[in-house]
Amino acid sequence: MVRKLEWKEVGATGHALLSPGYITAKDSELLFTSGCVGNDPKSGEYPEDVESQARNAMLNLKNVLAAASTDFDHVLKVLLFVADGSYAAGVNKVYQEFFPSAPARSCVVVSFPDSRLKVELECVAEIPSGN
Repeated sequence: MVRKLEWKEVGATGHALLSPGYITAKDSELLFTSGCVGNDPKSGEYPEDVESQARNAMLNLKNVLAAASTDFDHVLKVLLFVADGSYAAGVNKVYQEFFPSAPARSCVVVSFPDSRLKVELECVAEIPSGN
């Protein structure tokens, strides 16, 4: 079982979209994903706009989570990588569609080796007991 840590519990105020952390039980199984990028899973192509890439990356992550018998509701931490800081607003818009519970998150601006990439994400998720 996972318990969300609220900002008030750490003596701070924070952005409603973000959470400072989660506490998990000792007997939980955890999934640590590799990076999921925003290519179309059927064609392998990368959309031009960041929101489409973010949505594809989330859908690709959904498939990884399902393969491990978990889902977005059990994600504890997300690490986002964006190619440009100006992409954050578009990524946040899509992020909120998939993560209304606002797990702990960090976002880093990076230089991808492939210039078509605009966003990548990875996560840590709990695998619920009994799965």
